[in-house]
Amino acid sequence: MRRLFADTTPLRTRDFRRLWLAGIPTVIGANLTIFAVPVQLYALTQNSAYVGLSGIFALVPLVVFGLWGGAWADAMDRRRLLIIASCGLAVASTLLWVQAAMAVNNVWLVLCLLSVQQAFYAINQPTRSAAIPRMIPPAQLPAANSLNISVTQLGAIVGPLLAGIMLRWVDLSTLYLIDAITCLVPIWATFRLAPIPPSSSDQRGNWGFRAVLDGFRYLAGHTVVLMSFVVDLIAMIFGMPRALFPQMAHESFGGPVDGGTTMALLAAAISGGAVAGGVFSGWLPRVQRQGLAVIIAIVVWGVAMIGFGVAGGLAGGTAGAMLWIAVAFLAIGGAADMVSSAFRNTILQEAATDDVRGRLQGVFIVVVAGGPRLADAVHGAAAAAVGTTVAAAGGGGLVLVGVLIAALAAPVFVRYRVQRYHAEPEISEQTPDDDKV
Repeated sequence: MRRLFADTTPLRTRDFRRLWLAGIPTVIGANLTIFAVPVQLYALTQNSAYVGLSGIFALVPLVVFGLWGGAWADAMDRRRLLIIASCGLAVASTLLWVQAAMAVNNVWLVLCLLSVQQAFYAINQPTRSAAIPRMIPPAQLPAANSLNISVTQLGAIVGPLLAGIMLRWVDLSTLYLIDAITCLVPIWATFRLAPIPPSSSDQRGNWGFRAVLDGFRYLAGHTVVLMSFVVDLIAMIFGMPRALFPQMAHESFGGPVDGGTTMALLAAAISGGAVAGGVFSGWLPRVQRQGLAVIIAIVVWGVAMIGFGVAGGLAGGTAGAMLWIAVAFLAIGGAADMVSSAFRNTILQEAATDDVRGRLQGVFIVVVAGGPRLADAVHGAAAAAVGTTVAAAGGGGLVLVGVLIAALAAPVFVRYRVQRYHAEPEISEQTPDDDKV
């Protein structure tokens, strides 16, 4: 039974433990801001179009600084860059608190400050992920990634729930203030890390546009790493149905138009499943066929989304019972996505050389942030054309078809094998153009 639960071995390493513990209050605080920004925008404008516009203001800096931040992470001491990014996040959150506390009431100021915050987030995340393989042995990476994902998903649940409760007694500016205070924790933790200088002297100072292009060239020439991004895009674009939650909560499961408990259950189910998957992730470090494990996890995700769509279509007069079945399918999908994400991040950290890890982690952030946003547009349009049941279940079916095609097109990804207890992973049955690890 002990081997079934999450492997906490990476927490024995001092630097990783400091980063991980600092991340717990930080992700909760960040989710308070994620909750507060759309609430403030709607309160200022009474127009959902401005709330939707916040997605663009967040996505653009995520893409730009995710790629450039990854290049910087390869070109300078990662500890120093983490300190700069953490300080930037703290300043952005403080400014959001100031504008709310002073009742500036300028929607464009809120959107611009959101962009600044997301820019520093986009620098922080790839740098943090690229630093972890320098802290712990390769055999501990799956467990470390599982622990990180569990904290992130826990924050996605606790943050909004805590914000909803707190707003009964405090105003919106307090949420921003708490986020700003929690940003001080990772600054303290990062100052206490050992230096993490570039592993290659050739990369020092190489943080321009050419460095970003070099990262893409490396990615194009390494099939296993490239396919880890491709299969995730397939899973997210075709299979993430969150844009359908408001309509299905009301029409399929009988919830109120403005969401209510039904909408909250749907919105929290995937993250809840991911947290449960993280708790029972003790088996992850023993898996050597990581590519195959990713394919299986995405297949489970696709089947779960089919089940979710069918449950919505069959609700009818048994909306209450079918709601819990739909929530269960979403939770199963969340657990499968946690497994997929943990292994994909591990593949990226192990199969890539250290001098390009930052840039590839930048691409990873772009994929993780961009895929679900593209899914929102795709599922919204599909629901308008064919209904929510077909959009959700059909999306899950397309995930199965897409990941099968990807597996057949790149069998080296399916065969990707890591020999645990060795310093470096191995790839069997390679072709000349495949990864050389």
